[in-house]
Amino acid sequence: MRDFLVGLALVLVIEGFLYAAFPEAMKRMLEQVKTIPPQSLRIVGLGSVVVGLGMVWLIRR
Repeated sequence: MRDFLVGLALVLVIEGFLYAAFPEAMKRMLEQVKTIPPQSLRIVGLGSVVVGLGMVWLIRR
């Protein structure tokens, strides 16, 4: 559980940095995401989950 919370905290740090360093670029990116079909977002999201889990598995073994 501790590793999960550390991972969640790192996500917040990285996202917070991006919004603080590049606010206009992040706004443009979010506008572009609206135009992507839900199925494509779902596929990319699931792919990210698989890659992330694989990375965690490799690092932790």
